[in-house]
Amino acid sequence: MRVGIRIAAAFALAIAASGNGAAGAKPLTPVTFVTDWKAQAEHGGFYEALALGLYRARGLDVRIVEGGPSVNVPQMLAGGAADFGIGSNAFIPLNLVREGAPIRAVMAVFQKDPQVLIAHPHTGVNGIAQMKGRPVLIADASIVTFWPWLRAKYGFTDSQIRKYTFNLAPFLLDPRAIQEGYLSSEPYTIEREGHFKPLVFLLADNGYPGYANMVLAPQRWIDGKPGAVRAFVDATREGWIAYLFQNPAPGNALIKRDNPEMTDDLIAQAIDKMKCYGIVASGDAKSRAAIGAMTDARWKAFFDTMAADGLYPKSLNWHSAYDLRFVRQN
Repeated sequence: MRVGIRIAAAFALAIAASGNGAAGAKPLTPVTFVTDWKAQAEHGGFYEALALGLYRARGLDVRIVEGGPSVNVPQMLAGGAADFGIGSNAFIPLNLVREGAPIRAVMAVFQKDPQVLIAHPHTGVNGIAQMKGRPVLIADASIVTFWPWLRAKYGFTDSQIRKYTFNLAPFLLDPRAIQEGYLSSEPYTIEREGHFKPLVFLLADNGYPGYANMVLAPQRWIDGKPGAVRAFVDATREGWIAYLFQNPAPGNALIKRDNPEMTDDLIAQAIDKMKCYGIVASGDAKSRAAIGAMTDARWKAFFDTMAADGLYPKSLNWHSAYDLRFVRQN
């Protein structure tokens, strides 16, 4: 209840601040925030914070720029075309460290990476261990992300790999096939197009340690405008609380404005899955007030896992991938 009161109060302040422009008011800090894909429910808390005036109430004039297949978020941040942006998974901040780019994760909205493996029902697959030896449809990018983890933990071999071209037909036609996917995307489409309910295995619930949907901030903002970074993180946290646990309608209206292809049923099932699987409010975010939390321990676990498989040199300064000053750590 107290969280709801704070959000309502912030909204009221935003309306007051934007309604009369009183003389002497402190100017708003402009912030361009770029997402990692077209507008969708997975960006809902950001859009909700914008719709409710939560950023403006904290002194920020935020503009959300929709991502897509041709949008490179780290490149935009490095070049100054955007101020903050979404890092889709924990590899991105570590890759930035390896490349010497001064950009850090300052919050992790998703405590669980929504990456899933999908199987046909009634084919003897009751868990990821039973997928060993079966054909697995994965995208090229996945070969250097979660695939090494599957090899190390479950004994998968590269001979299982089949190329996923984002066409579900090969999976639908082969009952033995395993399909990679995103929790709120492929399972929903398979159910609609294949007319059966697939088995869905969230990697995060099987030991995969990475964060996802992180806010990335250049070091120049962290050093030069730490108050603005904190304001963005705090308003975003409140936006996600409002979106998932109160009324998502304001955020959804902006999502559908930016992405007219997004439907109400697609948004609704995505919100339901984020809540049911604890994608946002779990892990280090043990309470709603701690949404976005990160810890050294989780980052170390992720780095150690990937460095052990050779994805990163063990000497990499992985601590430089993130900054914990703006989030609660437990």
